[in-house]
Amino acid sequence: MNFKEVNIKNKRATFDYNITDTYTAGIVLTGTEIKSIRLGKASLVDTFCYVTNGEVWVKNMYIAEYFYGTYNNHEARRDRKLLLNKKEIDKIDKSGKETGYSIIPMRLFINQRGLAKLVIGIGRGKKEYDKRQSIKEREDKRSIARMFEK
Repeated sequence: MNFKEVNIKNKRATFDYNITDTYTAGIVLTGTEIKSIRLGKASLVDTFCYVTNGEVWVKNMYIAEYFYGTYNNHEARRDRKLLLNKKEIDKIDKSGKETGYSIIPMRLFINQRGLAKLVIGIGRGKKEYDKRQSIKEREDKRSIARMFEK
């Protein structure tokens, strides 16, 4: 698998939240973690971000242990630091403290230089009726696409 093909998405993010802002952040990783990500062995299910002491951290992100790793292998679900500018961190911290808003990891990918990047979004949780509306819009788009295929 080529590293340019790595594109791990959090499918629940856009379904559960109305995303207002997005930021692309680097991640501080160990050697075996980046190798596992390049193999596509990561997941963003049940992950979230938080700000502490002017640093943004991602919690509960799963990166499988590297198969060829030795005693140096990493822990699968440890907190990982995100790399952002001071201005971005301040904006994220301010909007994350507002009632109803959360910082959600949306997509993990490898850029052209071979570095792992995480797209995080600031979002407000959807209510149940908003989710039903999203499902209805998605089904309408599918039915329109089917009509044009025939």
